[in-house]
Amino acid sequence: MRTVQSLLFALLLLVVAAVPVQAQEYYAYVASESADEVALVRFDGTDAVVEETISVGQIPVETEGAHGMTVSPDGDHWFVSIAHGKPYGRVVKYETGTNKKVAAAEVGLFPATMQISEVTGLLYVVNFNLHGEPVPSTVSVVEPETMTEIETVETGIMPHGSRLSPDGSKHYSVGMMDGTLYEIDVMSGKVSRTLKTGEGMTKPTWVQPHPSKPLAYVAHNGADEVVVVDLETWTVTQRFDTGEGTKPYNLDVTPDGSTLVVSYKGSGETGIWDLESGERRAVVENTRGVTHGVVVTPDSRYAFMTAEGVGGEPGTVDIVDLKTAKKVAHVDVGLQAGGIAFWKMDTKSAAHR
Repeated sequence: MRTVQSLLFALLLLVVAAVPVQAQEYYAYVASESADEVALVRFDGTDAVVEETISVGQIPVETEGAHGMTVSPDGDHWFVSIAHGKPYGRVVKYETGTNKKVAAAEVGLFPATMQISEVTGLLYVVNFNLHGEPVPSTVSVVEPETMTEIETVETGIMPHGSRLSPDGSKHYSVGMMDGTLYEIDVMSGKVSRTLKTGEGMTKPTWVQPHPSKPLAYVAHNGADEVVVVDLETWTVTQRFDTGEGTKPYNLDVTPDGSTLVVSYKGSGETGIWDLESGERRAVVENTRGVTHGVVVTPDSRYAFMTAEGVGGEPGTVDIVDLKTAKKVAHVDVGLQAGGIAFWKMDTKSAAHR
């Protein structure tokens, strides 16, 4: 009897071993500003690797400044903003997967962050005019099929961040040098509201709407804080002190709405904040200094952080597990890694061994 039971147990183990397990793979595109290249990074839950590096410059003797990244809502194309031009910058469109260049649009001076509205289907990119006079700049509105700039909307001085409300009907950006939050109604193409989010040189560098609540978060790079804006009352309701010298730069909120992830550009760290309590859960040291970009995976599990590096150091992408608040992987990319956009999650089957 025991022999039969042993055989049955052994057979059961063999069956279990043959059953495939599901593993997630995560893909993101990362721009390296001083290398004029974009890296496709894959993370399999354990290791991060660069699948491909795509050169995006067109003037070999110059650094053109690959800066902002976004992926179309259908996942079929990725876009990179090239900051330096003659005289203007441009946005370049590529196919995902093949990474073949499709077309480019000339936009304003020093284009940076961008996103596509699912309401209008149009791409909105801020022109932050880094070396220009301290005068209001614009948001370029680009038709992504033909890659044509169809209009510009004047906003603030050195606009940063370019993020849309969850329903795609409102566009938000901040004027770094005028301390103002700007809201554009995408249907009218006009600025609908403005709000001073702080006093003095707060230098806002990012705005991130909450995925399900009428709230937006603004990084004050010059004041070491993140402020919470109630979008219904159009007032600042909370201030998160990030700590002296942290210089918060970019933000993302997990799709489940529970967690705010903040890149601390000044201290080379990542801040993880619980949005229910308003308390910081953890600070994670990044692999390189000068932490820059952040994007959270659609399952709210991981944050992909870019760090520029210092001097001749390569840029780096760090993967932070938001459950454990620990850095679990990293991979080097090109010099001055900055803009980052999530592409897709793939479910892979792997047999037990």
